Amino acid sequence: MKTSAALDRISPSPTLAITSRVMELKRAGVDVIGLGAGEPDFDTPEFVKEAAIQAIRDGRTKYTNVDGTPELKDAIVAKFARDNNLTYTPQQISVNVGGKHTLFNALVATVEAGDEVIVPAPYWVSYPDVVQFAGGTPVIVPAGAEYGYKLTPEMLERAITPRTKWVILNSPSNPTGAAYTVDELKALGAVLERYPHVWVFADDMYEHIVYDDFRFATIAEVCPSLYERTLTVNGCSKAYAMTGWRIGFAGGAPWLIKAMAKLQSQSTSNPCSIAQAAAVAALSGDQSFLAERARAFQVRRDLVVDMLNQAEGITCPTPEGAFYVYPSVAGVIGKTTPKGLRIESDSDFVSYLLDDARVAAVQGVAFGLSPAMRISYATSEDLLREACTRIQQACAALR
Repeated sequence: MKTSAALDRISPSPTLAITSRVMELKRAGVDVIGLGAGEPDFDTPEFVKEAAIQAIRDGRTKYTNVDGTPELKDAIVAKFARDNNLTYTPQQISVNVGGKHTLFNALVATVEAGDEVIVPAPYWVSYPDVVQFAGGTPVIVPAGAEYGYKLTPEMLERAITPRTKWVILNSPSNPTGAAYTVDELKALGAVLERYPHVWVFADDMYEHIVYDDFRFATIAEVCPSLYERTLTVNGCSKAYAMTGWRIGFAGGAPWLIKAMAKLQSQSTSNPCSIAQAAAVAALSGDQSFLAERARAFQVRRDLVVDMLNQAEGITCPTPEGAFYVYPSVAGVIGKTTPKGLRIESDSDFVSYLLDDARVAAVQGVAFGLSPAMRISYATSEDLLREACTRIQQACAALR
């Protein structure tokens, strides 16, 4: 017995590996500050938890429709109309076990050997691996800090071939926090209008975490001509602090939604019935806390950007959204640690931070663009200030 060829095409998630390592160190009593986890430190809102408890008491603990209860699909339809000016029917809605499951279902249901998927870099670590698992080829398009970490129309045009099936757009981005403006989306849409065989996977998971009066928009909203070939993807994990509840969802063409449901029927079956009841409450209830949490994240962002830019060898752009920064660490490459180890890569640098400064970040190579690192500021201001102080001291100690 040996593992399948499909499994051999993917690697374990590096972000989850960092999180596991931090947990191990903390259990061992090590004073480590983890800045690698991609989840809010806020708690799930009380009214969402109460809805879940009530669902348990009401006995809503049985199987549901494979890809979502009617109540949740209705709530998602209303959410897309309210927040994104997009009109869907319940037959156009897919509910999955988190956003990663949405990605997996969509790509495995549509991608075949020889198909290409355009993935701008830096990218969320799961994008290229899921493409490869499905048998396709990820076409990585580097979009560095000089481009605001965003795909340009010229980059997109050069990357499209007759074999292109999807382009993935993540705004605001994990790992950079970069977000596309309305005009930038329209410019990308103008390119895509000339290539009707290319579909758009619009990952909007950080939609409600934006700063400085940035106006969030999604491509099917600002480019109606692309509506029929866009899968608009979102979920409850980030905005509603429900990462562990595992609810992702998408709106798209009925045939695609049906194909994703077919795959899901033979894999996970329905998402957790209790989590679905909680998601109905999250999407339908009071939304005012979203802006309050975004303001708290903005304070943290400003703190981290300011302190990292004071660290020798680090340059940190200011993101428009999400809760990550993606600073360049080019200025520390080639330096030597106090223990005599030479920093040859961003992987070496984050290892140095973990071993010597007891701060956990994720190396940029995991996201397809080096030398850099991803830092999550989804933790308290006190811990962020201490972590950034340790990073400053670690950088100053390099020679």
